[in-house]
Amino acid sequence: MPADTTAPDAPPDPGTSAQGRVPRSPDLAGVEAGLDALQTQPAPARRGRAALSRLWPPVLAATVLLVVWQAVVWSGVQPLWNLPGPRQVADAVTSAAADGTLWEALSTSLERGVLGFLAAVAIGTPLGVVVARVRWVRVTFGPIVTGLQVLPSVAWVPAGIIWFGLSDATVYFVILMGAVPSIVNGIVAGVDQVPPLLRRVGQVLGAGRVAMVTEVVLPAALPGYLAGLKQGWAFSWRSLMAAEIIAVGGSIGFGLGAFLQQGRELADMSLVLTAILLILAVGIAVELLVFAPLERAVLRRRGLQAETAS
Repeated sequence: MPADTTAPDAPPDPGTSAQGRVPRSPDLAGVEAGLDALQTQPAPARRGRAALSRLWPPVLAATVLLVVWQAVVWSGVQPLWNLPGPRQVADAVTSAAADGTLWEALSTSLERGVLGFLAAVAIGTPLGVVVARVRWVRVTFGPIVTGLQVLPSVAWVPAGIIWFGLSDATVYFVILMGAVPSIVNGIVAGVDQVPPLLRRVGQVLGAGRVAMVTEVVLPAALPGYLAGLKQGWAFSWRSLMAAEIIAVGGSIGFGLGAFLQQGRELADMSLVLTAILLILAVGIAVELLVFAPLERAVLRRRGLQAETAS
């Protein structure tokens, strides 16, 4: 009978458990526990620190500007009535808020700006897709769209007054002419940056024309589209101010542009600076509350920004 050649059972490895798993050393377990604690840190705490880190730089910049402004006023380069200080402007803001003028102007301009921008998005988005995807349309109308974007929006105000009179239609017309070209060019730029491989993958998976645009091209072109939206909002807001400053009277209402023009007519520099600061504040608020979070979300989804930086 042949001898049993099976090797005797080897003694168990002291580092191996009965189930064959290698137990973790206390040091390794402590390191992993620490990493788990970092990864499971409460989300509100992370968001709070991230919000604070984004908040203090603008606050610091505003403080520095106020100090410089007050120093210039104290230097006496201009008389106080011609260059009021922060205190005089704060008094003007309080007075305008008390009599309702500030809130009327702010609400009127915000309503016009938001509605005009949404209309520009609704018109500019499909136009941008057509210009980006149809070659003959791009070759024919692409330079015209770019020229309209370069054209100052204020140039459309006289034409709008002649066509629509002193009414809100003039304001919205100027907003659309200023914002739509920027949105169109933003989509075109975003579509041009979509890798051809994504389109080929969509074709292999059987995506039709509509699915190719809605499920492949537009999601991939989202960063460029978002940049076009930001620029479109900037042009909307600037166009609105130009229209409100020039087109005064009739049924056009009282907005921030009319508020600024009123300060000029009264030679009240405090009112002028109040209107300017309100226009600036709206622009900053829209950037910080709307577009900045959208940009961070897009970057995170593409792995271009760390989660903890949000």
